[in-house]
Amino acid sequence: MQSFVAVVEAGSFAGAARQLDLTSAAIAARIKALEADLGVALVKRSGRSVKPTESGIRILDDTRAVIRSIRDLRAMAIDGGQPGELRIGCFVSALNIILPPILKRIYDIYPNASIFVTPGASVDLCRKVASGELDAAIVVEPQFAVPKNCIWQAFMEEPLVVMAPESLKHEGAHHLLATQPFIRYDRAVYGGQLADRYLRDHQIRPKQRLEIDGIFAIASLVHEGLGVSLIPDWSSMWKSLAIARVPLPGRAPVRRNGLVWNAQGHHARMAASVYVEAKAVFAQSL
Repeated sequence: MQSFVAVVEAGSFAGAARQLDLTSAAIAARIKALEADLGVALVKRSGRSVKPTESGIRILDDTRAVIRSIRDLRAMAIDGGQPGELRIGCFVSALNIILPPILKRIYDIYPNASIFVTPGASVDLCRKVASGELDAAIVVEPQFAVPKNCIWQAFMEEPLVVMAPESLKHEGAHHLLATQPFIRYDRAVYGGQLADRYLRDHQIRPKQRLEIDGIFAIASLVHEGLGVSLIPDWSSMWKSLAIARVPLPGRAPVRRNGLVWNAQGHHARMAASVYVEAKAVFAQSL
């Protein structure tokens, strides 16, 4: 069942194999066994991709629910005092910096907690929390109204900052953006949209060299002297790199990160605890 869901979500046997750390042949064998057990075909090839059949679509949501229930049963069997497994999402850039200190505090309070972490884009994670697929998620502030069964609260703010090679640390932010090769934060994500809006509002036309998602990837490119960038301030991420943080003049636009959780789920209380601990970790950033 896990392989079936992975294939549908990845759109291919190879993608599912990478996700589950198996071979494509093993994924195909598992799905063939499931199809034989159910007596129907669940997936079909469509060009280079794999899509669910009508039967596969009909059982997809219930299959996800069964997988979640099995995880809950395992967690409850280990510790009957825990209400199953907490399923939490986290946007990719936050996995290395934001999530670890929060989990440390959570395990100080709930040492036997069973937690399953799903990385992904903030928009997709919000959707999964609303549908009950996840209990909570660390996300960038949603640019839409969250569903009525959900709560979103910010626990940290990140002002935009110009990131430049150490040798250019005494240059002005706008001068750097206008004269140096520019590494643009992907405009498909909210932080990149904030940066793009700032550049347009101040009539700055940078000499774009490339556009990429991933703050740490951008920091590494700046470290190599490939240009400057305008990104949310994650100074703690690039302490070991030879790069400088050059503040914008005046009040900089801010990206807010927080937790969205399902207030009606049976893990709502623990999800609320995650928010409390996250706020405590990043209290100085608000």
